[in-house]
Amino acid sequence: MSTPEIPRGVRTVSVGPYQCGDDQPLMLIAGPCVLQSDAISSQIAEVLTRINERDDVNVVFKASFDKANRTSAAAIRGPGMAEGLEMLGRIANQTGLPVTTDIHLPDQAAAVAEVCDLLQIPAFLARQTDLIVAAAKTGRPLNVKKGQFMAPEDMRYVVDKATAAGNGGVMLCERGTFFGYGRLVNDMQSLPIMRSLGVPVVFDATHSVQRPGSGQGSTGGNREMVEPLARAAVAIGIDAIFFETHPEPDSSPSDGANMVPLGRFEGLVDRLLQIRHTINSVGQLNGTAQAS
Repeated sequence: MSTPEIPRGVRTVSVGPYQCGDDQPLMLIAGPCVLQSDAISSQIAEVLTRINERDDVNVVFKASFDKANRTSAAAIRGPGMAEGLEMLGRIANQTGLPVTTDIHLPDQAAAVAEVCDLLQIPAFLARQTDLIVAAAKTGRPLNVKKGQFMAPEDMRYVVDKATAAGNGGVMLCERGTFFGYGRLVNDMQSLPIMRSLGVPVVFDATHSVQRPGSGQGSTGGNREMVEPLARAAVAIGIDAIFFETHPEPDSSPSDGANMVPLGRFEGLVDRLLQIRHTINSVGQLNGTAQAS
């Protein structure tokens, strides 16, 4: 089955004071996997704020108040919505950065939209119509992660649901596809295919290297593969890139194995931006994307 020709004009989406899409700086969505403390959040936000001083990148701070889809019932989930939104509000006020977090239930959408500039829909919930509609009705833009079980062209139906319910805009995010047991792979064709739907595309570089269920009741990963995949995605042509980072990833309550150490993060971003400048100098990706 073929998909439409990749358009020269992808609709831009407003996230706080920033635009994401054609002819815009690369959007960087980054932060810890789960909120832990104001001290750790502030340490990460300080680095992100410094990166945001560049004119070729726009930064959005990301952290989850609840990791509702843990492997084990005993896993740490986060501070919960009320406390988590207070923490995110403090980060936004202290740094001026837009903030985003996941929502898992339709009745969370309105409260989260009062604090967050962007609502994130987890991959496992990308087909949940009531959740997509409730999030879109807030008027906030959505970052919808493609389900690990979904074909990229099928994300058109997610876009249709969201745009019928609200006008905040939609971004689609690639975060890997199931490959047997205990591993994800990236089909890089997904990026131009989803972009052919006329919406900005995000590449989730850290969740893409997860190894689900490989950590004795937790998710493992291989952070050394984050940069190679991120380089490939930027070279293909994306509008935004997503990372989780932490001062000491191995001490993070979740997803530590695939997170970028904070001390290495700024250099990684610099290298990716160099690639993007080179790609932009030769023009936008254009042509016809095919899928079967």
